[in-house]
Amino acid sequence: MSTRNTAIFDLDGTLLNSLQDLTNSVNYCMKKYGGPSYTCEEIREKVGNGIYVLIERSLPQGRSNPNYDACMKEFQIYYKAHMLDNTKPYEGIMDALYRLKEHGYHLAIVSNKFDAAVKKLRQDFFDDVIPVAIGETPSIHKKPAPDTVFQAMRELDVKPENCIYIGDSEVDIQTAANAGIPCISVNWGFKSTEFLKENGAAQIVSTPTELVNAISDM
Repeated sequence: MSTRNTAIFDLDGTLLNSLQDLTNSVNYCMKKYGGPSYTCEEIREKVGNGIYVLIERSLPQGRSNPNYDACMKEFQIYYKAHMLDNTKPYEGIMDALYRLKEHGYHLAIVSNKFDAAVKKLRQDFFDDVIPVAIGETPSIHKKPAPDTVFQAMRELDVKPENCIYIGDSEVDIQTAANAGIPCISVNWGFKSTEFLKENGAAQIVSTPTELVNAISDM
């Protein structure tokens, strides 16, 4: 009998479509600090490794740019003020989460987005269904290190053999492998089916209904 009763989710590109607000925030900072303007599709290719890497990939000369630190601070301030402008759960996600909760699953979020934003978004969108959310902080290694996943397990009081990981990127596939738990990849987020296959996805789903069924079958 399966003991997998815990689903740990990535946030951006898995639960929330946040691409427009991320793009707007990057472009605000680029305009202020002399960088180019990006489309959503261009930012889509840069996300997944946290905001420090996002700004590094977006700002000319990356971390060597003398404005890098100032740009990082400005991004966090602007994004915190505007992260709800366009962001919303993907269609069908809320129903899927409620179904999982009704079936007795423990739910958590782990993300490479900075921790204050992750906790705020959990509260705004998922407060009655997901109790735990872990983001990037100086005291915990970000994904693909398994540390945020293990922290979520501790807060939920579950073991790795109880858990399934769900994400939309190669970073999520690597994170699940490093945590020693199975991964279900979703293709409605920031990476394509082909990209996920090329990066070792063992199982890919295309709708939240498929996702609930895949989780239930593990």
